[in-house]
Amino acid sequence: MHILIIHQAFAAINEPGGTRHHELARHLVQRGHRVTIIASPVSYLTGTTGKTQETLEEGIDIIRTYVYAAHNKSFVHRVFAFISFMVSSFIAGLRVKNVDLVWGTSPPIFQAATALLLARLKRVPFLLEIRDLWPAFAIAVGVLTNKPLIAASQWLERVLYRNADRVMVNSPGFIDHVRDLGAKRVELVPNGADVRMFDSVSRADAQPRASSAYRVLYAGAHGMSNDLGVVLDAAKLLEGQNIEIILLGDGKEKANLQARAKELALKNVTFLPSVPKSEMAVALAETDACLATLKPIEMYKTTYPNKVFDYMAAGKPQVLAIDGVVREVVDAAGAGVFAEPGNPQALADAIMRLAKDPAKSREMGLAGRAYIAKHFDRSALAEKLVMILGEMTREN
Repeated sequence: MHILIIHQAFAAINEPGGTRHHELARHLVQRGHRVTIIASPVSYLTGTTGKTQETLEEGIDIIRTYVYAAHNKSFVHRVFAFISFMVSSFIAGLRVKNVDLVWGTSPPIFQAATALLLARLKRVPFLLEIRDLWPAFAIAVGVLTNKPLIAASQWLERVLYRNADRVMVNSPGFIDHVRDLGAKRVELVPNGADVRMFDSVSRADAQPRASSAYRVLYAGAHGMSNDLGVVLDAAKLLEGQNIEIILLGDGKEKANLQARAKELALKNVTFLPSVPKSEMAVALAETDACLATLKPIEMYKTTYPNKVFDYMAAGKPQVLAIDGVVREVVDAAGAGVFAEPGNPQALADAIMRLAKDPAKSREMGLAGRAYIAKHFDRSALAEKLVMILGEMTREN
C-alpha cells in the first residue's frame, strides 16, 4: 500500500516538534507499506528551512513544497501560509503516482481540503485525521475573530467531516464534536509514546548538573495557548526554594516570555531552544519532573497533548495544569499531580509537593512509564492504524 500524507507541520525525529507521523510511518514501512509525505520546508516551531526533497529512510519519502513565510507573524499572515501550502501541496500531490490512500491531517484545516481533493481525483480513500478541533480552538482562545473567516472555516470543517471515508481522532474528547458535525465513521488512534525511545538514556548520558536544584522541565511550543506566563508567575512564588524551571522550545510568545522573566528578575527560570525528538530522551534524563500547561479554556479539556505521553514514557512525574480527558490518564496512572489551569499559586504548590518528596515523585514517574507501555504504546497504536488503512483500501 502506498500512503500519501499531506501535513504542513510534519516533523521528522531529527527535527524539533511532534513526531507522531514519522513514528507511525516507520511502523507502516515495517509492515511492507510505502509512505510519501508532502510538507512545508519551514519548521513550525523554529522557522528554519530544510531540504525540499529527501528520503528520510527506506520507504519514507518527503516532498517539501513552497509555503509563504509566516513564522511568528500575525494570524492573517499564517492564513496566507496555510493557503499557499494548500495550493503547492495540491500541485505536488498530483505528481505522486500509484497512491492507494490519501491521509489528510488538521490543523491547519486547509491542507485537509487538499487531501480530500487529491483523494477524489485519484479515486482512492480519504482518511481525515483530527489533531485538534480547529477552528473551535482558535475561536475559543481568541486567535480567530474574523466572522467571515470563522463561517468559512466552519463550513469547510463540516464538508471535510461529511466527505471523509473515515475520521481519525487522537483524543476521545474529540469524538462527539466530529460526529455532531457529520463524521460517519470515527476511529480513535490516540497519542501515545514509545517507551523504548527512552530505554538507553540515564542521568550519566545527560549534561552535568550545574546545581542541586530540583529541576522542572516544560518542553514544547511557546504559544498563546500554552499559558506559560502563569509558569513565570509560579516561578516568582517559588523563589528561594531551590527549584529551577526550564522552558525548552520555541514559539511566537517566547520573546515576550523572556522579556517578562527579565522584568520579574527571575533567577530560577532557564530558557532553552528546541531540540529534535531524537535528543529529547537526554533532555528529560536530566530533569526531576515535567510540566504540561494549557489555558483554562473549556475546549482544551478534550485534548491529549503529546508532551504528556512523552513525559510518562520517560518515567518522569509531572505537574499537569490541564483538566479533562488527559487528566483522567495521568490520574489513572498515578503519574503526577494536578494544578488548576491558570492559577500560579496552585501551580507553585503542586511543584513544591513533588519537590518535597523526591522518592514519591520517582514512584509516580515509574508508574506513568508502566501505564504508557500497557495502554498507549506506539507499536500497538500503529497496529490499529494498519488495520484501519487496510479496511479502507479493501472497501474502496
